[in-house]
Amino acid sequence: MAEVGKNGDPTKDKDELQILKELVDELYNFKECYFETHSVEDAGRKQTDVAHMMEKTLQKLDETEERYKHKAEFLLQKGRCLNVAPTFSAVAEECLSRAVKLEPGLVEGWNTLGELYWKKGDLVAAENCFTGALQQSKNKVSLRNLSMVLRQLPAGDSVEQGKRVLESVDMARQAVQLDVADGTSWYILGNGYVSLFFNCGQNPQMSQQALSAYAQAEKVDRHASSYPELHFNRANMFQYEEMFGSALGGYSRAAALDPGWEEPTNREKQLLEYLGKVTELIENKGKVKARRLRTMLSNLSTSALGPCASPQFRSPAGRVGSLEPRTLSSLAHGVNAGVAALGKVVFSLAPEGRMTFTFGMVDSEETCVVVMVYNTADSWGVLIGDTVVIPEPQVKRQSVTHKDQSFDFRSIRVDSPLLLIVNGKKQNVQSQIAASVSYKPHSE
Repeated sequence: MAEVGKNGDPTKDKDELQILKELVDELYNFKECYFETHSVEDAGRKQTDVAHMMEKTLQKLDETEERYKHKAEFLLQKGRCLNVAPTFSAVAEECLSRAVKLEPGLVEGWNTLGELYWKKGDLVAAENCFTGALQQSKNKVSLRNLSMVLRQLPAGDSVEQGKRVLESVDMARQAVQLDVADGTSWYILGNGYVSLFFNCGQNPQMSQQALSAYAQAEKVDRHASSYPELHFNRANMFQYEEMFGSALGGYSRAAALDPGWEEPTNREKQLLEYLGKVTELIENKGKVKARRLRTMLSNLSTSALGPCASPQFRSPAGRVGSLEPRTLSSLAHGVNAGVAALGKVVFSLAPEGRMTFTFGMVDSEETCVVVMVYNTADSWGVLIGDTVVIPEPQVKRQSVTHKDQSFDFRSIRVDSPLLLIVNGKKQNVQSQIAASVSYKPHSE
């Protein structure tokens, strides 16, 4: 039997509550589709415009509150309206808590309350809400939100963290399967693959799946292209993959879409400065004076190959046999199987964020190349004058143009310091620690 409002007409009550729901839906649509009616130059106004529309919607809700304040649907819509703001609202928490108490099967109420607890920083309460919503009905919003929460909950150890990440990816996959045209679900799946990449062995397939999921988000849902977080998180992955031009473009786009968010601008600036420093240091060979450089190179010999000279040496690709020393200029782009690069360190730098330890190496021909080493412990590094051997070096050509700045140089990527021979010796296991990339979770 329908609950009758003060006007005594349950049909009219239902119609009015539906109108209120549509008002709140319009508010969310205004926020999510903002750049369909506004240019990117208006991005700085978005938060103010959304807040203004929220106040107008709230005013409409307040006009009917006396009549419907004990109805779950009204409380849900008021809670949703307040939750459009980026910060936690105690009034929204009260409304949504009452709504799910009046109607425990209200899935949208549980999901919105979970998002609110997340903003509050109570991840356990958020997890309970999303899990409770799934017990009522399997739905994409609960699944993808639970996927994000699972990755952020503190883990006892790396094994537990790995299990959580795998579970979170499974949740995101299920969300995508429920609606393959939902860009938000694809985006969150992309974030899941990024976490899986860094927590479970850095399988290149995972990074490609992350980038594919981000691309699919934009393909199936035009709104996804307006998520600053998508551009920022993907740019982090691009930077790790040394796709520097794409990374700079992503940071720039994220900054344009959310001018109040400083991190994308900072990352863009840091990366430009890093590329500028590297280019300058390669050109002047680390500013090492010619006489000192000749002295350094005079004692560079094949004896420095160390273990690489042994017929029993096992290369990073699993090949067994000694490696042939090659000059830097003779190396081909890609992986150079069966050979080793040999040189002296002439500069080193560790950029902010510690994504890579970078050093410059000069060989017997005085050719200089930059080497980017990943997954290094904070305590690891090489010194100017050290002799470094890189087995089967992976050579890349970096050609980047961004905002009237251009960079062009060759680099060698090394995925772990354990692959290097420094001063004739292999590096110990303490020199390596798994890298991580910070990303911003999407907050509905």
